[in-house]
Formats: sequence, C-alpha cells, structure tokens
Amino acid sequence: MKIKVSGLTNGTYNYDFDFGIKNLELGEPFFGDYHTNIVLNKFDDQIIVEASTSVNANFICDRCSKEFVSTVESKYKMVYLLRDISSKSEEVDVTYLPQDADKIDISQDVRDYLILSIPMKKLCKEDCKGLCYKCGKDLNEGKCDCPEQEIDERWKPLLELKNKINKN
Repeated sequence: MKIKVSGLTNGTYNYDFDFGIKNLELGEPFFGDYHTNIVLNKFDDQIIVEASTSVNANFICDRCSKEFVSTVESKYKMVYLLRDISSKSEEVDVTYLPQDADKIDISQDVRDYLILSIPMKKLCKEDCKGLCYKCGKDLNEGKCDCPEQEIDERWKPLLELKNKINKN
C-alpha cells in the first residue's frame, strides 16, 4: 500500500484500501480481504498517518477448544518527518523520510499492527465456561455429571463469599 505524497498540499486526505491478505504477506489465522482506512494530515515538514484496519481471522477458543471467526481490528498513528535521515532517533512511531520523498509505503506497518492486534486470550464468547477438567464436557452446553468434590473446610468461607457476590 503506497500513498503518493508528492504534490499534496497541506491538509487532510482520506484513503481506503481493500486487498486480499496475500498483499500483506499474511497467512493463518487471517483470511479473506482486509480493509484499511487512512487519514493523512500533511504539513510542511511532517505527515501524520492514522490507520485503522480490520480483517477476519479463524481462532480456536482457549477455554472450550471450538473454532470461531472473529474480526481483528488495529489502529495506529505514525509520524513521518521530512528531514535529513542522518538525524535519526529511537522514536517508535516516528519515521524519517528524505525531503523529496514521493511515496509512503505503509504495508509493513499495517501488517505489523495487525499481528500485534491478535488477542492474547482467544475466546469464542466473553462468558465461555470452557471444559470440565475431569470429563472434558463442554460446560457451555450444560452441566456435566461429575460428582462435586467435598471442599476443604478452610476454603468454605471463601466459597460462601463467592456465592454471596454471585447472587447480587
């Protein structure tokens, strides 16, 4: 995804991109097309790019092990400074471009931020109950037939507190 910036006057510009994930060299768990919206603000010596991207992905629930499809969304802001490249710093969201740069390639940034947007805990639904640790039954489909264990007397006050909280 390249945006031509030479010849742009100062101001705000909107761009929309719709491509297949192969364009970003993405594979599993992503599939189909991705959509990226870019808001570009051009100034005399800098360009500020705000990007939001969404794409579908296949995941396996971390609690119940069922496959599900979810939309992964990423948003980021990048500043491009049109200055001498020799004056680099360690800023994460700042990129230096030569004064005569005519295009900005945002493909790598979009790809990186999409990968970073994959959730650490993948859940088919927020209140997924998971599997019984004894028999493996999916507790979202109903209670299992496993006998409840007798609770150690030392933990009973904590269980009573939990039950009291759940009633409210």
